[in-house]
Amino acid sequence: MARTGILFGIVVSIIAVGVILIYSTSSVETANTDVRLHGTISTTTGSPIIGSPSAPITIVEFGDYQCHQCYNWFHNTKPFIFQNYVDTGKVNLVFVDLAFLGRDSPKAAQASYCAEDQGKYWEYHNQLYISQESKIDNGWANSERLKSFAFSLGLDPKLFDSCLDSGKYAKRVQSNIAEAKKFGVSGTPTFFIIGPNGQQEKLVGAQPYSVFTQVLDSMI
Repeated sequence: MARTGILFGIVVSIIAVGVILIYSTSSVETANTDVRLHGTISTTTGSPIIGSPSAPITIVEFGDYQCHQCYNWFHNTKPFIFQNYVDTGKVNLVFVDLAFLGRDSPKAAQASYCAEDQGKYWEYHNQLYISQESKIDNGWANSERLKSFAFSLGLDPKLFDSCLDSGKYAKRVQSNIAEAKKFGVSGTPTFFIIGPNGQQEKLVGAQPYSVFTQVLDSMI
C-alpha cells in the first residue's frame, strides 16, 4: 500500500513537471512572437526590414524569384529608390513572397530564409535576382542551384542544405502567399507603399522610378 502511494506520488509529480514545462515553453514562444504590421499588411513572416526601421515610409513588395517583371524592377528601378530614399533614411522595404509562378518558386523563397538563418537574407535575395534566367523552371532555381548560390556567398553548406532539404520554411512561405491573396495580390511584382499617417498606395507591375517618386514624395 505504501509502495502504491509512493508510485502515485511520483506519477503526479511527473505530470506536474510536464505541465509546467509545457506552460513555460508556450509562454516563451508567445513572448518571442513578433507580430509586425505595415499599415494593414502583416509582414511578420516576410523578409527582414532593409533600411532604417524608423523610416516614415515602408514599401512592401510582393514578388516571386522567377518573375521577369520583378527582375526588371530589381535592376532598373530599385537601385534609384535605394540611392535616393532608402539610403537617406526616408524609406524602408520588406519583401513578401508570392511564390506561385513555377514549381521552383516556393523552394527559392524557402532558400532565402535558410540564408537568413546565417545572416545573409538580402545577399541571397539579390543573388537570386542577379542569377534569374529567362525561362521559368528551367533548372536555374532548383535545389542544387540554390545550394550552389549559398556556397558562393560563403554560407555554411551543411547548415544551409539541411535547412533547405527539411522544408523548414515551407509554412512561412505559404503564410506569405496567403497574405498576398488576402490583399488581392494576383500578380508580381505588386507594391504597397505605406506612409507615416497610415496612407496605403498600391502599385502593380514593374513601375518606373518616376511613378514611385510621385507617390513617395507625396508622403514625405
